[in-house]
Amino acid sequence: MVVDGDFIGFQVLPFLAFVALIIVTLLAMSIRVIREYERAVVFRLGRLLGVKGPGLFFLIPFIDSMVKVDLRIVTVDVPEQKIITKDNVTVGVDAVIYYKVFDPEKAITKIENYHYAVLMYGQTTLRDVVGQVELDDLLTKREEINKRLQEILDQVTDPWGIKVTAVTLKEVKLPEGMLRAMAKQAEAERWRRARIIEAEGERQAAAIMAEAAMIYEKHPIAVRLRELQTLIEIAREKNMVIVTPTMLGSNEMMGMIAGMLRAQAQPRVEEQVREG
Repeated sequence: MVVDGDFIGFQVLPFLAFVALIIVTLLAMSIRVIREYERAVVFRLGRLLGVKGPGLFFLIPFIDSMVKVDLRIVTVDVPEQKIITKDNVTVGVDAVIYYKVFDPEKAITKIENYHYAVLMYGQTTLRDVVGQVELDDLLTKREEINKRLQEILDQVTDPWGIKVTAVTLKEVKLPEGMLRAMAKQAEAERWRRARIIEAEGERQAAAIMAEAAMIYEKHPIAVRLRELQTLIEIAREKNMVIVTPTMLGSNEMMGMIAGMLRAQAQPRVEEQVREG
């Protein structure tokens, strides 16, 4: 029996193509590339093999499996929580948690879903910590509260291979009645400060005037000179009649005052004459 060579080649080619397709598929399934900020936790037949990456590595198809872990800092937005503070004030508080995975092997093998676990534990820790502080401390000591939250979360998540880098309170919502009461308190505080400043100004002015009175007592002529300066300033006003007591001073002093007043009034008289 003679077998045609072309017929044999026609049957072998599909088989070779099928084998080549299987080889290419297996290579595609075995070759893995992990980025610089990622790691791959590899399991072989269900047993932990190790952590691979970054770069190129190979897996045995149908035998090896992997779970990819991101090592970058992840932001978790904790939704608003209704919390009663230590002084029985209901507030709405939300926060933001920043964490990163430093041990991919623990993050996969020690806990089922580390992202969800961080979110849930962050909510409960936020309730516990805020419930132990008063409203004034919650509004004025946020940095201390943030640090306390970060320390508590980091201590719990450390066995999971997770590092909590920061926790920040994003917003504190107060009831309307509490906002009005705080506004009245702030207004009263401003009035108190204004009155204290005014009283302090009066005290300083009284001290300066007492000091000036002592100087005038030692130097009576200074009083006369001050009166003279006051009359000169008054004389600058137009259409004003100035009446001074006759016992203001001696005749010489009165003459000096009259001369200064005439000197101040003469330019206005000449101006009126020119206008007339």
